[in-house]
Amino acid sequence: MIYNFSAGPAMLPASVLKKAQNELLDWQGLGVSVMEISHRDPIYIQMTEAAEQDLRDLMAIPDNYSVLFMHGGGRAHFSAVPQNIASADATVDYLNSGVWSDIAIAEARKYVTHVNEVAKVAETPLGKAIPPISEWALSKNAAYLHYCPNETVDGIALYEVPEVGVPIVADMSSMILAEPIDVSKFGIIYAGAQKNIGPSGLSVVIIRNDLLATQQERVCTVMNYKVQAEQHSMYNTPNTFAWYLAAEVFKWLKAQGGLEAMAELNRAKSSLLYECVDNSSFYRNTIAPQNRSRMNIPFQLADSNLDTLFLEQARAEGLVALKGHRFVGGMRASMYNAMPVDAAKALVDFMTRFEKAHK
Repeated sequence: MIYNFSAGPAMLPASVLKKAQNELLDWQGLGVSVMEISHRDPIYIQMTEAAEQDLRDLMAIPDNYSVLFMHGGGRAHFSAVPQNIASADATVDYLNSGVWSDIAIAEARKYVTHVNEVAKVAETPLGKAIPPISEWALSKNAAYLHYCPNETVDGIALYEVPEVGVPIVADMSSMILAEPIDVSKFGIIYAGAQKNIGPSGLSVVIIRNDLLATQQERVCTVMNYKVQAEQHSMYNTPNTFAWYLAAEVFKWLKAQGGLEAMAELNRAKSSLLYECVDNSSFYRNTIAPQNRSRMNIPFQLADSNLDTLFLEQARAEGLVALKGHRFVGGMRASMYNAMPVDAAKALVDFMTRFEKAHK
């Protein structure tokens, strides 16, 4: 059995992939692949409408929000967000909780004059932590507050939704659909698909309708949220195959019990691994407990000289893609929705045996 711990593109549900395989040459009895049919064909449009409704059901998305299926991953929206809902001379607030937040801030500075970094991850006696929201240097007149609830590189998460008087924009690329959230607390939620939704090349945007009226004419039309909402995400040819696979993942999620079931599963998997690390002097995690990610769990070996051997032996046991991000090194186990709890158990078992052999 192979368990793929890649941070993205990531593991997809096996049953979804098998169904796609079976339908690859003949979708819905049409005798052609879903990749060969027009995105404006009534049958394809029926599929996209069902996909949107399933996503609305899963996330309990209110009626005053539009759901967009767009090109690109999270990075596409690092620039699209400020262009759509902030003027060039506006002030925008950003929490810097890691690598992807840092890149989003740099991108926003290309389009908005006043980009305010409200807080940054700090070293504490318990590890790296996000400062309490009460300590953030929030602007009085920001067009929005942007943050990333789950940073994949360092494995840093923020579980409390900030309460501020401006629209909240959240990059949920690595934790969307992993647990229930209150969508009504956000102005915009965006996510690259390649973690919990489907293959790369597709992104989902959930935007409160009043923000569509604030969009700026300077934005590229393909990434214009108002235009895409008016055109039902069909202004231009979408990534039809990725949209189809996302629709199948939404069905799979419903069949598994929805986001409540996913939250329980993800807590169980992450708890197993954190317990293994915390009860060992051979492994360590550098994130404060209150900010530990359930999706991406980095850990380091006490002796980094053993890193290569660890990865080689793990791969030999079917535990693949455990190498940490190049910015931080060490190991990283990404365990999105499609990852079964047996994978976490297998990894912990291997880590325990490896420690005994090399301690």
